[in-house]
Parts: sequence; C-alpha cells; structure tokens
Amino acid sequence: MNFISKLFFPITAPIQFIQNNFKTVLFLTILYFVVTNTNTQNLEQPNLQIIELSGPIMIADDVLEKIETAKNDPLIKGVLFKVNSPGGAVAPSIEIAYAIKELNEIKPVVAYASGIMASGSYLASLYASSIIANPGSMIGSIGVIMQSVDASELMAKIGVKSQVVKAGTYKESGTPTRAWTQKEKEELEKITNNTYNLFVAYVADARKLKKEDHKTYADAHIFTALGAKQVNLVDTVAPISQAKELVINLSKVEKPIWSKEDKMEKFMEKIVTGTISKISTNVSGLMAF
Repeated sequence: MNFISKLFFPITAPIQFIQNNFKTVLFLTILYFVVTNTNTQNLEQPNLQIIELSGPIMIADDVLEKIETAKNDPLIKGVLFKVNSPGGAVAPSIEIAYAIKELNEIKPVVAYASGIMASGSYLASLYASSIIANPGSMIGSIGVIMQSVDASELMAKIGVKSQVVKAGTYKESGTPTRAWTQKEKEELEKITNNTYNLFVAYVADARKLKKEDHKTYADAHIFTALGAKQVNLVDTVAPISQAKELVINLSKVEKPIWSKEDKMEKFMEKIVTGTISKISTNVSGLMAF
C-alpha cells in the first residue's frame, strides 16, 4: 500500500495541494495571466479604437454601445469601423448609421470593408469620413427584400389547418400558412419600394449621388471593390494598414495606441451572432440583405 502511495505521489500531491489551497491557486493563476498578457503598450491608455460589425445585423445593441463609449471617451481620438457583414434588418442598420454619423461629427471615423459590406452593413457605414475597401471585398447590394414561405401544401399533408381571427384587410399579410392574395402582395410591395427609396436617399445624400441614377449604383447590384469605387460607393481600395493610417492622420495623434477588444467578449459575441443568424433564417421580415 505504501509502495502504491509513493508511486502515485507525484500526481496526488499536487491535486491535494490545489484542493487545500484552492483560493490561493486561483489568485495566483489570475495573477499569472494578468502579468503575462501585460506589456508596455497595455499600460498606456489607447487613443484609437476598432469597432467591428460582423455577421448579419439583427440587433444593434452591442455595436451601438461601443460607438457610444467611443464617443464619450475623451482619450479616444479616432475610430476604425471594420465591417464584414452581408446586411440584415433595416431598423438596426439605420440606427448604426445614425450613431456613426454622430460619432463622426465629434471624432473621425473610417469605415473599412474587410470582406463584405453589403446592403444593411453598407447603409450602416455611409456616414463615416471615408469608406475604404479591401481589394478582394464585395460591396453594394443596395436593395430591400421581404420573403416568407407558402407552407399550405405541407400543412395539408400533415393535417394542420390555420385558424385566424383578424381585424383589418392586411393584418395577415406575409403569412406563411397560405399563398398571399394580390392585394397583400401589392401592400407588401409598397412597403418594400418605400424602404428601398429611403435606402437610396441615404446613399445619395452621403455619397453625393443623384437619386435618379440609382439603377447604376443601387438596384441590388453587387460590386467588387474596384467596381464600387467606379460608381463612388467607396473612396479608396486598399488594405487595412492604409485604413488605419488614415484614422491616425485624421485623428492627429502623435503616438497611436489601438485599443484591444477582450478576447472572451469577442468569442461570446460570435456565439450570440451565430445563434441569431440561424434563428433569423426562419423568420420573415423586411431585410436590407
């Protein structure tokens, strides 16, 4: 028995020590990670910030909070708005656009298309000081869509019937339980066209374009970075290093120090964004997507 105890002592001793000194071990572990992840730059206050917009735009709360924090932080002198998103819901895209506009009035914002800056995410980026696109990025898709499914045949096969009590001719518009009537289609088309015209108005205002030329730069066209530059949807085609350099120049900081996003927070955001994206694919609605 003593032989076995001695044999496994190198394993059991550390486990017993951790059990008996759990709080101390936890404290020392946290202290180790703090020390090893701290360098001279971390000890200095950041004066520039990167705010990322990635994945489908279904809610805007996190991005809006970061924009508001950057706006109110006197130490932050400029912001790089890094975008890689196919777009999303109209309302949150507009909320972000206005937030970027307000921020840009106080301190310079440069929007950078790192992969996709399309539809709602392009709308969100409109009011930056400048829009720079990665040479391999895709830009545009300025359009609006409303879609649903007609599940009536499937429901009939499995013996499910819809029961509805409503007040208002168009209250059931967009239902997936049956084919839409012509009146319902016309009503939904009216909403979609009005939203598209609003989208075009924002683009024309921000990019100094003519509304009547929307078939050229909008109409849901998808452009390469160079194609987007040709129709004036972006200002420059360049890598992220040049986008950062422009933020530094506009901010007039002598010693640029970029803030670093918390890795755990970023990881959790990706999980939430992915979950919302999967849910959104099963929900009909008005999308700049």
